[in-house]
Amino acid sequence: MSTTTAGVLFILSLVVALVAVHKPVGDYLYRVVAGTRQSRVERGVYRLVGVDPSAGQTWGVYARAVLAFSAVSILFLYAFQRLQNHLWLSLGFDPVVPHGAWNTAVSFVTNTNWQWYSGESTMGHLVQMAGLAVQNFVSAAVGIAVAVALIRGFARRRTGDLGNFWVDLTRITLRVLLPISVLGALALMLGGVVQNLSAGTDVTTLTGGAQTITGGPVAGQEVIKELGTNGGGFYNANSAHPFENPTTWTNWLEIFLILLIPFSLPRVFGRMVGQNRQGYAVAAVMAILAVASVALTNVFELTGHGTVPQAVGAALEGKEVRFDVSNSATFAAATTLTSTGAVNSFHDSYTAFGGMMPLVNMMLGEVAPGGVGAGLYGLLILAVITVFVAGLMVGRTPEYVGKKIGSREIKFASLYFLVTPALVLAGTAAAFATGNAATALNSGPHGLSEVIYAFTSASNNNGSAFAGITVNTPWWNTALGLCMLLGRFLPIIFVLALAGSLARQAPTPASEGTLPTHRPLFIGMVVGVTVILVALTFLPALALGPLAEGL
Repeated sequence: MSTTTAGVLFILSLVVALVAVHKPVGDYLYRVVAGTRQSRVERGVYRLVGVDPSAGQTWGVYARAVLAFSAVSILFLYAFQRLQNHLWLSLGFDPVVPHGAWNTAVSFVTNTNWQWYSGESTMGHLVQMAGLAVQNFVSAAVGIAVAVALIRGFARRRTGDLGNFWVDLTRITLRVLLPISVLGALALMLGGVVQNLSAGTDVTTLTGGAQTITGGPVAGQEVIKELGTNGGGFYNANSAHPFENPTTWTNWLEIFLILLIPFSLPRVFGRMVGQNRQGYAVAAVMAILAVASVALTNVFELTGHGTVPQAVGAALEGKEVRFDVSNSATFAAATTLTSTGAVNSFHDSYTAFGGMMPLVNMMLGEVAPGGVGAGLYGLLILAVITVFVAGLMVGRTPEYVGKKIGSREIKFASLYFLVTPALVLAGTAAAFATGNAATALNSGPHGLSEVIYAFTSASNNNGSAFAGITVNTPWWNTALGLCMLLGRFLPIIFVLALAGSLARQAPTPASEGTLPTHRPLFIGMVVGVTVILVALTFLPALALGPLAEGL
């Protein structure tokens, strides 16, 4: 079987599996977030944190709860790293340096999981399990909770109640992320992923040298890193490491876990607004953008554009032979279409156009299907902008699922969209202005791509690294940490403010002039708006970087 044929079958099997689980997983998520019954464990959690699960929250209270929880999480994780040499299972590692601990704490709390360090030589097992892995669960739950709050804004009428953040956080963690993670971890262990508390095993290599093979609770962290679209690897090589991703079928499973919840959430949107066809329209937009990205990334890598790849007949540099070109390219597309950031190959070694695609995926706002929760609320923001533009064309007040999109709503949507480009472009300019861009190992267009990729990954809360650039310095750790922090929580504030504005509205009945938002025309318009907004914003930067290199 040819590499191309195997790659096509690999992708088609993923598509079939995601289509098959879209409805059942989406319906289960809907029951979790829309239900009213509390389990005994959940009631214990509410008593512990002192909240009334029956009390609703306005958008301001909901936002303050998100920010307060995240602030406490950052402080806890920072302290955990700084004190790790005093903790059990520290493996003798020193405390993490202050600027590195700050960067990592912000990274994992914001669902970015950018890593400046090698996990197996920097973090003890307890910090990995009780610090990083815990944040993999709750940061993912925060993203889903915010998406659900926005959906409630569309679904509810004449109320300021967006639900209760603490209830959403607890239910999503205990009823969704934990059960699936247990099953996924067992499957990965069967595939050969490591799960132990070993400090390491000393072995003699084939050449007679000595090497320590580090063990650890890898499978438990690996599954939630993918399921929660987090991406932080237990090992420096991330999902290219054979202890994290041993075989082709574990590679398939990890990609499936990455896409599972983001592609199921549109079903929750359709159920909650009472129009399943609206959910299908959102899922269709995600699917069109995702299929285009996966196809282009595979084509650019399989054709091996460039002098050296064409000379050797393949673009295999930086790729694991276990996965070959196509499985690596598909993983790269999936991880940057979402906010996962996990890698099973080095994006820096991709062809010029192949390396451009992960960058473009992040610049699209990671909405196809995006991170857990973040992808859905990002795409709903783009849908709001689309109906506003369509309303201007026909001279009437735009509406979306029964809610008018006025000046207040479009301001929140516009502010949401402007945050990430401002951070990416300002950060890149600052790196060059201060001389810190000199840490890029390459000059010219490729060096520019490395710097742009770092800020795009941080500001979009992706966390994948282009590699080829040294970021373990006080300036880089501080700057990227600020981008991750602002890139996560400013958009969340604008999303919740928009949700609050929508929830207070009375329903607007559909009329002859209402734009149908479930038909192919609207789906095409949203795809067009998404691509055009990115083109207008980032095309100059792409032209100086990967496009210049490729041409």
